[in-house]
Amino acid sequence: MAPKFGTSGLRGLVVELTPDLVAAHVRAFITSCPVGQGLYVGYDLRPSSPEIAGVLAQAAADAGLRVRNCGAVPTPALALAAMSEGAAAVMVTGSHIPADRNGLKFYTPQGEITKDHEAAIRASLDAPAPDAKGGEVVEIETAGPAYVARYTDAFGPDALSGLRIGVYTHSTVGRDLLCEILTGLGAEPVDLGRSETFIPVDTEAVDPDTRVQLRLWAAEQSLFSIVSMDGDGDRPLLTDAAGEVVPGDVLGQITGGFLGAGLAVTPVSSNTGAEQVFPQVIRTRIGSPYVIAVMEAAGGDVVGYEANGGFLLGFAARGLAPLMTRDAVLSIIAPLMAAKGQGVAATVAAQPARFTAADRLQEVPTETSAALIARFARETSALDAFLAQVGGQAASTDQTDGLRVTLTDGRIVHLRPSGNAPECRLYAEAGSREGAEKTLQQGLAALRAEIS
Repeated sequence: MAPKFGTSGLRGLVVELTPDLVAAHVRAFITSCPVGQGLYVGYDLRPSSPEIAGVLAQAAADAGLRVRNCGAVPTPALALAAMSEGAAAVMVTGSHIPADRNGLKFYTPQGEITKDHEAAIRASLDAPAPDAKGGEVVEIETAGPAYVARYTDAFGPDALSGLRIGVYTHSTVGRDLLCEILTGLGAEPVDLGRSETFIPVDTEAVDPDTRVQLRLWAAEQSLFSIVSMDGDGDRPLLTDAAGEVVPGDVLGQITGGFLGAGLAVTPVSSNTGAEQVFPQVIRTRIGSPYVIAVMEAAGGDVVGYEANGGFLLGFAARGLAPLMTRDAVLSIIAPLMAAKGQGVAATVAAQPARFTAADRLQEVPTETSAALIARFARETSALDAFLAQVGGQAASTDQTDGLRVTLTDGRIVHLRPSGNAPECRLYAEAGSREGAEKTLQQGLAALRAEIS
């Protein structure tokens, strides 16, 4: 796919993220967006990331900026370091997508760029390079320790005392910092599945083989929970003691409740149990820029989260300063603390009885997904035929982002093209875990037949 902005920054094939293209986007960002006290740069562990980071750091220095290269750090750690210094940031990451793809996430000193910022960057791509001097690139190692201290200082050494926690470290850039945080909170982390080859872990759609492996580890190791993150450490994965994955939106509900939030901002794809957990809920399109925009406008004791579990803190809570960027660690630590006395499974069971399941068909061009979803929205007969494959009939539809259909029996089926990769995503919600999973599998089969 040609590099383009999706729900989480610029993404594209590595071979298309040429030095000229990367440098042009960095110059456009510097020209069109506030950068404050300079630029912080970080990157994930996929093979192409260090070189891309070097190109963008030098381009920013050539434009006269004070550049701080933080090395391999999680996206939220980079954002925290930059915002603390009143600086902008660019993270080189493809998040959860395969290693043949990569991308850039841009941050102003106030946090993730908005959709207006994206438009300004695109409009400035042909602007001449600024004639500036005095730029520099300096490597620093403070972003990771500051991120660890954020949580250990707030919650203390006994927060997770006595808990044996498996950490599926795979190739997430945050693996060592996550282990440090768990240790600092009194837990015993057990390193599982570390890989020197990049593994594209999608915490919103955990593949069947990984689910089997998580259950095996749980049975073999006698663990309270297994935790992990995606490639750049802004989306969490958490299981119960049996290795069963807790959906990300449920992690968001538990975390927001633990922090005492009065308002939750979450995309339309998230579990509708939120309306039973929070005093107020506002729904948005999918993507953290949309969530952040509503959070900033609302103010107060507001939090945001997505169906992938990435969590945004909009107010000072339990010793934590606000952090208006998607973070995985808070929606790992808070549920573990909430579950310490009774276990993760019991904590999840106490949530409203709404269950979600999500997956996607890969290598489906965005235009193919969009055309199919548009046909379903336009042609009642086509939608009825699709829904018949999941044993349901439409009661209402919502086109806030893709096509979300509430069925007459209360189940929900939601289709949308991925904003980050050539994938067609499917979300299913039901009153039982089994019902959500069955609806998901039936829907995927029907989608596969339609697309083929």
